Amino acid sequence: MDNLRFQYVLQLGDNALILAQRLGEWCGHGPVLEQDIALTNISLDLLGQARLLLSYASELEGKGRSEDDLAFLRDEHEFRPVLLVEQPNQDWAFTIARQFFFDAFNYYNYQALLGSSDARLSAIAEKAIKEVTYHLRFSSEWMIRLGDGTDTSHRKIQTAVDELWMFTGELTTPSAVDRQAAQEGYGVDLNSIKPQWQEKVRSVLQEATLRQPADGWMQSGGKDGRHTEYLGFMLAEMQHLPRSYPGLEW
Repeated sequence: MDNLRFQYVLQLGDNALILAQRLGEWCGHGPVLEQDIALTNISLDLLGQARLLLSYASELEGKGRSEDDLAFLRDEHEFRPVLLVEQPNQDWAFTIARQFFFDAFNYYNYQALLGSSDARLSAIAEKAIKEVTYHLRFSSEWMIRLGDGTDTSHRKIQTAVDELWMFTGELTTPSAVDRQAAQEGYGVDLNSIKPQWQEKVRSVLQEATLRQPADGWMQSGGKDGRHTEYLGFMLAEMQHLPRSYPGLEW
Protein backbone atom coordinates (compact mmCIF):
# COMPACT_ATOMS: atom_id res chain seq x y z
CA MET A 1 0.00 0.00 0.00
CA ASP A 2 1.20 3.49 -0.86
CA ASN A 3 0.12 4.90 2.51
CA LEU A 4 0.97 8.54 1.85
CA ARG A 5 -0.79 8.55 -1.50
CA PHE A 6 -3.78 6.87 0.14
CA GLN A 7 -3.84 9.58 2.83
CA TYR A 8 -3.57 12.34 0.21
CA VAL A 9 -6.45 11.02 -1.89
CA LEU A 10 -8.44 10.46 1.30
CA GLN A 11 -8.02 14.14 2.24
CA LEU A 12 -9.40 15.23 -1.11
CA GLY A 13 -12.28 12.78 -0.93
CA ASP A 14 -13.20 13.74 2.62
CA ASN A 15 -13.32 17.44 1.75
CA ALA A 16 -15.81 16.72 -1.01
CA LEU A 17 -17.84 14.22 1.01
CA ILE A 18 -18.29 16.37 4.12
CA LEU A 19 -19.13 19.55 2.21
CA ALA A 20 -21.61 17.59 0.07
CA GLN A 21 -23.32 16.42 3.25
CA ARG A 22 -23.48 19.97 4.62
CA LEU A 23 -25.01 21.31 1.42
CA GLY A 24 -27.44 18.39 1.33
CA GLU A 25 -28.89 19.71 4.57
CA TRP A 26 -30.29 22.64 2.58
CA CYS A 27 -32.41 20.38 0.34
CA GLY A 28 -36.00 21.56 0.75
CA HIS A 29 -34.94 24.51 2.91
CA GLY A 30 -33.40 26.97 0.43
CA PRO A 31 -34.48 30.62 0.46
CA VAL A 32 -36.09 30.20 -2.98
CA LEU A 33 -36.62 27.16 -5.17
CA GLU A 34 -33.92 28.09 -7.68
CA GLN A 35 -31.21 28.33 -5.03
CA ASP A 36 -32.47 25.20 -3.28
CA ILE A 37 -31.96 23.29 -6.53
CA ALA A 38 -28.60 24.97 -7.20
CA LEU A 39 -27.16 23.93 -3.84
CA THR A 40 -28.51 20.42 -4.24
CA ASN A 41 -26.78 20.16 -7.62
CA ILE A 42 -23.51 21.43 -6.16
CA SER A 43 -23.87 18.87 -3.37
CA LEU A 44 -24.32 16.12 -5.96
CA ASP A 45 -21.26 17.33 -7.89
CA LEU A 46 -19.17 17.13 -4.74
CA LEU A 47 -20.60 13.73 -3.89
CA GLY A 48 -19.61 12.49 -7.33
CA GLN A 49 -16.07 13.78 -6.78
CA ALA A 50 -16.01 12.12 -3.37
CA ARG A 51 -17.03 8.79 -4.88
CA LEU A 52 -14.25 8.90 -7.47
CA LEU A 53 -11.66 9.85 -4.89
CA LEU A 54 -12.75 7.43 -2.16
CA SER A 55 -12.99 4.62 -4.70
CA TYR A 56 -9.40 5.31 -5.71
CA ALA A 57 -8.37 5.60 -2.06
CA SER A 58 -9.86 2.18 -1.33
CA GLU A 59 -7.77 0.69 -4.14
CA LEU A 60 -4.62 2.37 -2.85
CA GLU A 61 -5.29 1.09 0.66
CA GLY A 62 -5.67 -2.47 -0.58
CA LYS A 63 -7.54 -3.74 2.48
CA GLY A 64 -10.80 -4.63 0.77
CA ARG A 65 -12.68 -1.59 2.05
CA SER A 66 -15.06 -0.03 -0.48
CA GLU A 67 -15.85 3.65 -1.00
CA ASP A 68 -18.97 3.09 1.12
CA ASP A 69 -16.89 1.57 3.91
CA LEU A 70 -14.62 4.60 3.90
CA ALA A 71 -17.60 6.97 3.97
CA PHE A 72 -19.81 5.21 6.50
CA LEU A 73 -17.65 2.96 8.67
CA ARG A 74 -14.80 5.21 9.73
CA ASP A 75 -14.81 7.00 13.08
CA GLU A 76 -14.46 10.75 13.45
CA HIS A 77 -10.70 10.78 14.08
CA GLU A 78 -10.11 8.82 10.86
CA PHE A 79 -11.58 11.56 8.68
CA ARG A 80 -9.23 14.14 7.13
CA PRO A 81 -11.30 17.10 5.81
CA VAL A 82 -10.23 20.66 6.52
CA LEU A 83 -12.14 22.20 9.41
CA LEU A 84 -13.85 24.76 7.16
CA VAL A 85 -16.09 22.25 5.39
CA GLU A 86 -17.48 20.74 8.59
CA GLN A 87 -18.71 24.07 9.96
CA PRO A 88 -22.52 24.23 10.28
CA ASN A 89 -24.68 26.05 7.74
CA GLN A 90 -26.18 28.48 10.30
CA ASP A 91 -27.82 30.65 7.62
CA TRP A 92 -27.56 31.48 3.93
CA ALA A 93 -24.72 33.95 4.45
CA PHE A 94 -22.58 31.44 6.38
CA THR A 95 -23.25 28.78 3.75
CA ILE A 96 -22.20 31.11 0.92
CA ALA A 97 -19.07 32.39 2.68
CA ARG A 98 -17.95 28.85 3.55
CA GLN A 99 -18.63 27.75 -0.01
CA PHE A 100 -16.76 30.67 -1.56
CA PHE A 101 -13.63 30.20 0.54
CA PHE A 102 -13.56 26.50 -0.29
CA ASP A 103 -14.51 26.93 -3.96
CA ALA A 104 -11.66 29.38 -4.55
CA PHE A 105 -9.24 26.82 -3.10
CA ASN A 106 -10.84 23.86 -4.87
CA TYR A 107 -10.71 25.56 -8.26
CA TYR A 108 -6.96 26.28 -8.13
CA ASN A 109 -6.26 22.92 -6.50
CA TYR A 110 -7.96 20.99 -9.30
CA GLN A 111 -6.33 23.19 -11.92
CA ALA A 112 -2.96 22.17 -10.51
CA LEU A 113 -4.03 18.50 -10.24
CA LEU A 114 -4.57 18.44 -14.00
CA GLY A 115 -0.78 18.19 -14.19
CA SER A 116 -0.51 15.39 -11.62
CA SER A 117 1.93 12.60 -12.42
CA ASP A 118 -0.80 10.23 -11.21
CA ALA A 119 -2.97 9.55 -14.27
CA ARG A 120 -5.96 8.66 -12.11
CA LEU A 121 -5.86 11.94 -10.16
CA SER A 122 -5.34 13.90 -13.35
CA ALA A 123 -8.42 12.26 -14.89
CA ILE A 124 -10.53 13.01 -11.80
CA ALA A 125 -9.35 16.63 -11.94
CA GLU A 126 -10.25 16.88 -15.63
CA LYS A 127 -13.80 15.81 -14.86
CA ALA A 128 -14.11 17.95 -11.73
CA ILE A 129 -12.69 21.20 -13.09
CA LYS A 130 -15.84 21.96 -15.10
CA GLU A 131 -17.97 21.51 -11.98
CA VAL A 132 -15.78 23.50 -9.60
CA THR A 133 -15.54 26.34 -12.13
CA TYR A 134 -19.32 26.70 -11.89
CA HIS A 135 -19.23 26.35 -8.10
CA LEU A 136 -16.78 29.25 -7.81
CA ARG A 137 -18.82 31.44 -10.13
CA PHE A 138 -21.99 30.70 -8.17
CA SER A 139 -20.52 31.44 -4.74
CA SER A 140 -18.59 34.51 -5.98
CA GLU A 141 -21.74 36.05 -7.43
CA TRP A 142 -23.63 35.44 -4.20
CA MET A 143 -20.83 36.98 -2.13
CA ILE A 144 -21.13 40.13 -4.23
CA ARG A 145 -24.92 40.06 -4.20
CA LEU A 146 -25.08 39.82 -0.42
CA GLY A 147 -22.17 42.14 0.33
CA ASP A 148 -23.30 44.89 -2.02
CA GLY A 149 -27.01 44.38 -1.26
CA THR A 150 -29.08 45.60 1.65
CA ASP A 151 -27.73 46.70 5.03
CA THR A 152 -28.99 43.43 6.50
CA SER A 153 -27.43 41.19 3.85
CA HIS A 154 -24.14 43.09 4.09
CA ARG A 155 -24.05 42.73 7.86
CA LYS A 156 -24.82 39.02 7.74
CA ILE A 157 -22.23 38.14 5.09
CA GLN A 158 -19.58 40.26 6.82
CA THR A 159 -20.28 38.42 10.07
CA ALA A 160 -19.91 35.09 8.25
CA VAL A 161 -16.62 36.16 6.66
CA ASP A 162 -15.25 37.33 10.01
CA GLU A 163 -16.22 34.15 11.87
CA LEU A 164 -15.08 31.70 9.19
CA TRP A 165 -11.80 33.42 8.38
CA MET A 166 -9.81 31.54 11.02
CA PHE A 167 -10.56 28.27 9.20
CA THR A 168 -9.24 29.45 5.81
CA GLY A 169 -5.53 29.20 6.58
CA GLU A 170 -5.66 25.40 6.68
CA LEU A 171 -6.75 25.29 3.03
CA THR A 172 -3.33 26.36 1.72
CA THR A 173 -1.11 25.24 4.61
CA PRO A 174 0.55 21.97 3.57
CA SER A 175 0.49 18.99 5.89
CA ALA A 176 3.26 16.39 5.87
CA VAL A 177 1.11 14.38 3.45
CA ASP A 178 0.64 17.42 1.18
CA ARG A 179 4.37 18.14 1.13
CA GLN A 180 5.26 14.56 0.22
CA ALA A 181 2.59 14.46 -2.49
CA ALA A 182 3.90 17.68 -4.04
CA GLN A 183 7.49 16.46 -3.83
CA GLU A 184 6.64 13.23 -5.64
CA GLY A 185 4.64 15.05 -8.33
CA TYR A 186 1.22 13.52 -7.85
CA GLY A 187 -0.03 16.22 -5.47
CA VAL A 188 -0.32 19.99 -5.44
CA ASP A 189 2.22 22.42 -4.01
CA LEU A 190 -0.18 24.40 -1.83
CA ASN A 191 2.34 27.21 -1.42
CA SER A 192 2.17 27.80 -5.17
CA ILE A 193 -1.61 28.19 -5.27
CA LYS A 194 -1.87 30.23 -2.08
CA PRO A 195 -1.23 33.58 -3.87
CA GLN A 196 -3.93 32.71 -6.41
CA TRP A 197 -6.42 31.93 -3.64
CA GLN A 198 -5.52 35.13 -1.82
CA GLU A 199 -5.95 37.28 -4.91
CA LYS A 200 -9.30 35.73 -5.83
CA VAL A 201 -10.62 36.21 -2.31
CA ARG A 202 -9.31 39.77 -2.14
CA SER A 203 -10.88 40.78 -5.45
CA VAL A 204 -14.30 39.27 -4.68
CA LEU A 205 -14.44 40.74 -1.18
CA GLN A 206 -13.49 44.12 -2.58
CA GLU A 207 -16.23 44.00 -5.23
CA ALA A 208 -18.68 42.87 -2.55
CA THR A 209 -17.69 45.92 -0.41
CA LEU A 210 -16.66 43.53 2.35
CA ARG A 211 -13.77 43.95 4.76
CA GLN A 212 -11.13 41.25 4.62
CA PRO A 213 -10.23 40.16 8.15
CA ALA A 214 -6.65 40.65 9.29
CA ASP A 215 -4.49 37.55 9.05
CA GLY A 216 -3.72 36.17 12.46
CA TRP A 217 -4.05 32.91 14.33
CA MET A 218 -5.58 30.19 12.18
CA GLN A 219 -7.40 27.08 13.41
CA SER A 220 -6.15 23.81 11.92
CA GLY A 221 -5.99 20.10 12.63
CA GLY A 222 -8.57 18.61 10.28
CA LYS A 223 -5.95 17.03 8.03
CA ASP A 224 -4.52 15.29 11.08
CA GLY A 225 -7.86 13.97 12.32
CA ARG A 226 -8.49 16.66 14.96
CA HIS A 227 -11.94 18.12 14.41
CA THR A 228 -14.51 20.48 15.84
CA GLU A 229 -17.49 19.01 17.68
CA TYR A 230 -19.63 19.53 14.58
CA LEU A 231 -18.15 16.66 12.57
CA GLY A 232 -19.15 14.01 15.10
CA PHE A 233 -22.79 15.09 15.10
CA MET A 234 -22.82 15.16 11.30
CA LEU A 235 -21.33 11.67 11.02
CA ALA A 236 -23.82 10.29 13.54
CA GLU A 237 -26.62 11.30 11.19
CA MET A 238 -24.83 10.46 7.94
CA GLN A 239 -23.72 7.00 9.08
CA HIS A 240 -26.84 5.98 10.99
CA LEU A 241 -28.36 3.56 8.47
CA PRO A 242 -25.17 1.73 7.37
CA ARG A 243 -24.10 1.24 10.98
CA SER A 244 -27.55 0.23 12.21
CA TYR A 245 -28.15 -2.24 9.36
CA PRO A 246 -24.76 -3.63 8.20
CA GLY A 247 -24.83 -4.85 4.62
CA LEU A 248 -28.13 -3.15 3.89
CA GLU A 249 -28.97 -2.94 0.18
CA TRP A 250 -31.73 -0.96 -1.49
